Amino acid sequence: MTVLTATKTITDCTSDPMLPTWAKIVKIEKEAPGVNTYWLQFIDPKVQETFSFQPGQFNLLTIPGYGEAAISISSHPKNKETIGHTIRLTGNVTNAIDRLGVGGTLGLRGPFGSCWPLDDLKGRDIYIAAGGIGLPPLRPAIYQIMENRSDYGKVVLIYGARTPEDLQFTKEFDDWEKADIEIMVCVDSCDDTWTGLVGVVPMLFYSLRIDPKKGALLTCGPEIMIHFAAYEAIARRVPRDRIFVSLEKNMKCGFGSCGHCQLGPYFVCKDGPVFSYEKIGPYLEVEDF
Repeated sequence: MTVLTATKTITDCTSDPMLPTWAKIVKIEKEAPGVNTYWLQFIDPKVQETFSFQPGQFNLLTIPGYGEAAISISSHPKNKETIGHTIRLTGNVTNAIDRLGVGGTLGLRGPFGSCWPLDDLKGRDIYIAAGGIGLPPLRPAIYQIMENRSDYGKVVLIYGARTPEDLQFTKEFDDWEKADIEIMVCVDSCDDTWTGLVGVVPMLFYSLRIDPKKGALLTCGPEIMIHFAAYEAIARRVPRDRIFVSLEKNMKCGFGSCGHCQLGPYFVCKDGPVFSYEKIGPYLEVEDF
């Protein structure tokens, strides 16, 4: 079974795409209230050695008796020791994963879906707009950009969360900035101890000067943030085919057979989760998509 991505074909870690491979939780890191990163190792070391993914892809994590959840991979693509999934605890499956704790075993299917088209964007200025739990799917792209920093022009991360406590991966910001990535951070609400910006992600575009001939946008987060971040880029004449969004839908099978994640003519699990705005924009503008 193979999964087509934006730039290459990725082979699943099992021959049967419906059959999970078992992995153990070896570490849990708290990122924000109700948000943790779970570091997994496959039980079979051969699978661990051969597993690979592209930034933006996701896995389906399985808990027998509870079900599956589609979770983006948030770790470095070159990390062969462990695979990281940053999860917000919101439902039966995600809470069941948390209750397993370190040493717990779960099933994994994947990787599935398309990826951020970083190879196609070489030589361009990259603007990364993330809101809340939308940063983890973009984190592997940041790592890949850092490792190939000379391939890109200006790189700006525009990141927002509800409160300062909800900001994720802040301990890595210094390393990102040392790699010549400009970071702009805002929160919706705060107390007097917060000295940064207060507002929402699309507002931060007001202070940006984007060269439409070079600029490209990668964005992930709440639906309304994605809409307005894309609109701000379009208002600055960034072409729609250089605006890329990562979407969440109720993904079940991972390869477009069950129909749960259909959006217009597309299946988010197979044709996405990363789409160009040129392709997916008309369907995002339909109410209750």
